[in-house]
Amino acid sequence: MRGVWWDTHAHVMDEAFAPDREAILSRAWDKGLEGIVAVGYDAATSRMALHMAREDPRLHPTLGLHPQQAHRLAQEREALEALAREGTFVAVGETGLDFHYDHPPRALQEEALAFHLELAKQLNLPLIFHVRDAASALLDWIEAHPLPKGGVWHAFTGTREEARRALRLGLYLGVGGILTFKNAQDLRDVVRDLPRDRVVLETDAPYLAPVPYRGKRNEPSYVVETGKLLAQLWNVAPEEVALQTRENARRLFGIHP
Repeated sequence: MRGVWWDTHAHVMDEAFAPDREAILSRAWDKGLEGIVAVGYDAATSRMALHMAREDPRLHPTLGLHPQQAHRLAQEREALEALAREGTFVAVGETGLDFHYDHPPRALQEEALAFHLELAKQLNLPLIFHVRDAASALLDWIEAHPLPKGGVWHAFTGTREEARRALRLGLYLGVGGILTFKNAQDLRDVVRDLPRDRVVLETDAPYLAPVPYRGKRNEPSYVVETGKLLAQLWNVAPEEVALQTRENARRLFGIHP
């Protein structure tokens, strides 16, 4: 279906797109995307997202510092706070917890989380959460720190129980290319039964390209492939998935047509 798909998590500011960024965006619009959430992962990319959105209102910027960069919070804080005063964003993040590596230390990641929560309270915005090998820890943290406008668990790969906890805490669940991977049957089983009004589609471009593009640079137009698979899981037409996930994205990010 043309003109209604949404990619709710793409790093279109990334250097991976420097050679052909305009072509990437043109392909997305030609493929039928209506909106792309341009997710910042430090002050520089958040600023670039804001500037790109001013040029094209189909792009919707966020500001944040990726948890793997939490050790840079002291040097990024002032710039992110200034951006929050300067422009209009649709969410704060991506932030979150990533315990896959031994760094940055958990204490620094939680300090960065607290900083993002304060920004979200100031701006009355939802949060975008990156979660890797840290689902229980992040959900525990959110339980202890209520969110002002909810948020989204980006690149959701959790269990049924983790999904239930996230939904109770006001989170939406972001579904991307991993859903199409051959070894992701457990995830497909979980996503099949999720409340359809709490699922949003995403790419995480330039990462995690869906089948049949797995292993290649991801881009926003590929969100349609994930949407088609989701339609099979829900036993509905792709058009219905496009409409439902568009409505969900708009509601989550407070975007009105």
